[in-house]
Amino acid sequence: MERLLFSQTHRTAVAVDVLALLTFVVIGLVNHHGGITAGGLARDTVAIVGCWLLAAGAFDLYKRLRLSALLATWLVGVTAGVLVRALLLWRVESDDAVFLAVALCFTLLFVIAFRAAASIIVPRLGT
Repeated sequence: MERLLFSQTHRTAVAVDVLALLTFVVIGLVNHHGGITAGGLARDTVAIVGCWLLAAGAFDLYKRLRLSALLATWLVGVTAGVLVRALLLWRVESDDAVFLAVALCFTLLFVIAFRAAASIIVPRLGT
């Protein structure tokens, strides 16, 4: 499992994580807002991806790739991203807890899936 999650280089890991989080944002916008707008994409990307990258820096996720740093980044980054998103929308509602739970589940799923795929695809591209 760790080989699948942490076999990437620094740059590849960052790119794969950002791509996984962007996928979550795009799917959310399409499914819940009926489409993608520049404003919605910018708002949600800044909140979710921005907080993820800040948390990744705080936990040295990309310097020392390890499971504890990934889980800490995921929990803090996504939770902060959901909070920042709510603040950017100028509303905090009771269903934000549901959104947080969904965001935590699917961002972790996407990051793991994208990292696993990258561990298979990226080495093949180099040969």
